[in-house]
Amino acid sequence: MLSFVVTGVAVDGASKAFSGFLDLQFQPARLISDFMATNGVGASLINAAAVGAAGLILIVLSRVQLSGATFAAIFTMMGFALFGKTPMNIIPIFLGVYLSGKLVGKSLSEYIIIALFGTALGPLITLVVVELGLSGLPAIAVGTAAGIATGFLLPAIAVSMLHLHQGYNLYNMGLSCGFFALFAAALIRAGGHTFDGLLQWYAENSLLLTLLIPALSLVLILTGLLSGGMKSIKGFLAIQKHPGRLPSDFMDMESMEGALLNAGLIGLAGSLYIILINGDFNGPTIGGLLTIMGFGAFGTHLRNSWPVVLGVILATLIFGKSLTAPGAILAAIFCTTLAPVAGAFGILTGLTAGFLHLALVHQTGAWQGGMNLYNNGFAGGLTAAFIVSVIAWYRSRNSEFSK
Repeated sequence: MLSFVVTGVAVDGASKAFSGFLDLQFQPARLISDFMATNGVGASLINAAAVGAAGLILIVLSRVQLSGATFAAIFTMMGFALFGKTPMNIIPIFLGVYLSGKLVGKSLSEYIIIALFGTALGPLITLVVVELGLSGLPAIAVGTAAGIATGFLLPAIAVSMLHLHQGYNLYNMGLSCGFFALFAAALIRAGGHTFDGLLQWYAENSLLLTLLIPALSLVLILTGLLSGGMKSIKGFLAIQKHPGRLPSDFMDMESMEGALLNAGLIGLAGSLYIILINGDFNGPTIGGLLTIMGFGAFGTHLRNSWPVVLGVILATLIFGKSLTAPGAILAAIFCTTLAPVAGAFGILTGLTAGFLHLALVHQTGAWQGGMNLYNNGFAGGLTAAFIVSVIAWYRSRNSEFSK
């Protein structure tokens, strides 16, 4: 996190970077709002560090130990802080989840993952503050209340959504937040507001941004190898044998060193893909790479992810779309939410999941007004539920239920 702040200041200077950071707290944050395009690289990196620090502080306060889930959560939060999350729009959600736990007698530690990943709905709070015609303190007050209400309801939704896809969608909070955002968007539209499409996309070539994820990946790989030696390699190889179905904490199931090695190699593979297709390294793509690296400790590995990615690539080409288009490139990164489908049911099912995912993800963003940052998790949850239900039905053909 400190390295992000230092890099941000080095790129744009302290004055520009920190003023840009303050300004982006009150910029639209719905999909796709690349903070690098609106407020600069320096401001975006500082924002990512601040959001990551907020998540880490919450983990420390809840006295939760480092795990695959918390590792994934912090990387995901920092990634999406490059295009949607800000300290201003996530803290009310934290408070809402905390109050929800208090109501049912749950500690913050029991709801910590919901609180961290529930920040996907940060743009809803920002929308209330800056896009609905309110201003000043009343706007902040109403936005804060909306965030608290959002966080308060998320735990109930998250538990139900997990049953829907049975753990085959790694971004379960993406489905949960998407479900919530459908109702929020409907109410907002009923009040007369229209959701104008946003596409802020930083497209300037930058060696720094190109090397950011590979450099971080190498740090994780070296950390794993130096701290674990052969243990890290054995752990990495063992991780490849797991289907990845939730909850798959690779740090607990195998080793922290193996999980770090897995995360680093996933980051390198993702970066290589973007380089090969001549894609842009910007807020959304770097955020996506940080996310899949985080889930390298919690369900994603090279073996169970490539079939789904290939399915997205094939669908993109068959449908006549560009591999470097924003939607296509993000789908190719985030479709790894469906990695457990390939891990559990094989390559052909993984290819099918990726193919269907691309078709669906282009629709789901408009349904929820771009307020759920984990749109691929939303589409992935629906895709997983569809595929798993068909497989379960087919496998039950000889059971009493089918007679």
